[in-house]
Amino acid sequence: MVKQCVIVLALTLLHAASALAGGTDAYPAWRAAATRTLAARGDAGSLTTAAALTFLGSPRPKVESAKAAAALDLAVKASERAPNDPAISWLRLQLCTYAPGCDVRDAATTMRWVAADNSAAWLPTLAVAQKDRDTTEVDRVLASMAEGAHFDLYANRTAVMMFDALKRARAHLPAHYLTSDLARLAEAKGIADAVLLPSFSPLINACRDSTATPERREDCLTLSKTMQRADTIMAQLVGFAIQKRLTPSDAKESRMIAERRRLLEWRAAAANQSDEPASPRLRNLRARSQVRKMRAMPREEDVYIAILREFDMPLDPPEDQR
Repeated sequence: MVKQCVIVLALTLLHAASALAGGTDAYPAWRAAATRTLAARGDAGSLTTAAALTFLGSPRPKVESAKAAAALDLAVKASERAPNDPAISWLRLQLCTYAPGCDVRDAATTMRWVAADNSAAWLPTLAVAQKDRDTTEVDRVLASMAEGAHFDLYANRTAVMMFDALKRARAHLPAHYLTSDLARLAEAKGIADAVLLPSFSPLINACRDSTATPERREDCLTLSKTMQRADTIMAQLVGFAIQKRLTPSDAKESRMIAERRRLLEWRAAAANQSDEPASPRLRNLRARSQVRKMRAMPREEDVYIAILREFDMPLDPPEDQR
């Protein structure tokens, strides 16, 4: 269910960007031309954006090997330009999971050098251990994840990076491709979500394994609480789901988890359903305002709260929806 939500969200945003460009059949060709232009510019942000666009040119969910490898090559170049940027390192790690011959454990180690306290950096390593049915390795990885101070997927940071790259290159992109800040934001958010959000299934399965030791359950519980403060809504929801699975259903804590999850979902929905102005100028002003919030706030939830406050909307749902 979580993975389906990720796919639906990414496809919705990508469809929005296409619709803003006129919904024409030429859109894939425009995007391919933009990819080549961005790759040629050579700066870290442009290479990162080109890598994501190259990856999205592959059929999903089965990614064409050659395109996945080409996307990874661009991400590696971006990482070389900005070796200490955790957002670029994370995108590189995600692309590695699709590219044939890429050593996921080596890429994950590199990611942990850049962001040592980020529990999410262990996810691909956990997936390998789960696939190999190596319970000892699964326990070791979960213990390491539980020691992390945060759980970041860098969605806001990467979307802003891609927005900036698309805007800087706008004079050299196809004339009808992303002609407004609103379209650029929809494209940036769509491609960032499609590439950055991982599969959480290995983590969910490891934490609900009926043969799990008490130590593993405790590590999963600790990790779930870290995830509830994650920088993406999806990771937060997975954190709530893991904690709920490990908490007795009749416990007070279980009710508190459900209430917090409902509040998070309501805030995200309310912020996304705020009235859309009819004027293109006002829509672009609002898009630029959202980019400023995303630039200042790494967490999606904080951006949603800021949007609700900007429009004097309540931060809590009405009584009948709690």
